[in-house]
Amino acid sequence: MSQAAPVMPGAEPFDLPGGPVGVLLCHGFTGTPQGLRDWGEHLAAAGFTVRCPLLPGHGTRWQDANRSTEDDWYAALSTALDDLAGRCTAVVVAGLSMGGTLALRLAERRPDDVAALVLVNPSLLTERRDAKLLPLIARLTPAWPPVGSDIKKSGPTELAYPRLPTRAAVALRRLWAAVRADLGLVRAPLLVFRSVTDHVVEAASTRLLLAEVGSSDTTEVLLHDSFHVATLDNDAPMIFARSVEWIRERVPAAAAGTP
Repeated sequence: MSQAAPVMPGAEPFDLPGGPVGVLLCHGFTGTPQGLRDWGEHLAAAGFTVRCPLLPGHGTRWQDANRSTEDDWYAALSTALDDLAGRCTAVVVAGLSMGGTLALRLAERRPDDVAALVLVNPSLLTERRDAKLLPLIARLTPAWPPVGSDIKKSGPTELAYPRLPTRAAVALRRLWAAVRADLGLVRAPLLVFRSVTDHVVEAASTRLLLAEVGSSDTTEVLLHDSFHVATLDNDAPMIFARSVEWIRERVPAAAAGTP
């Protein structure tokens, strides 16, 4: 088996020092920490300790993604949570797209370690009819047209794979099913940002999330001027500011550590 390719410039993980409350960020499917770096820097400037790992099979070449699984992605994020929990009094987990799916999985499996959840266009399903053919497609071809860089704003580009790795996409579907089955186990306060126009994840994912999640404290914020990668889009400043405000309201140590 060939070795994984070097990490693409700009796709590196990041770890930003800060106060007693940590924020664990998780990027999306075929994406990289680049899509969340601005958010992470804003959180760090607000006094949070921030970490964003690079998920296995990501940030190199799309062929590497086909050799990774949902268990690999979860394990990497869980290890990062261990690290932040060892340095902070509380940890908030935040994610974009599949990063939101993995954040929910952490909250399901490790409820005592997740103080709150902040999700941007999380994915839990797809309504595309051709998705039913994905297992067959994955056996016939290793890659498909890409899904990255769905951004309304002119200029920014998401650093993502130019092809969709089909075997990894099958792993994502398995992750969706596992997370959907256990949504009732999620107890953490939940803030979810949803783009009204999203060409990657349908609104049905957030509808299902809010209907099935076990959290008693849920907030949905609609984004009217952004597509899927909203952390790089027109509504990014609002996401950054609102998430800081919301975390300080929900996590006492965050308010106490305000610069």
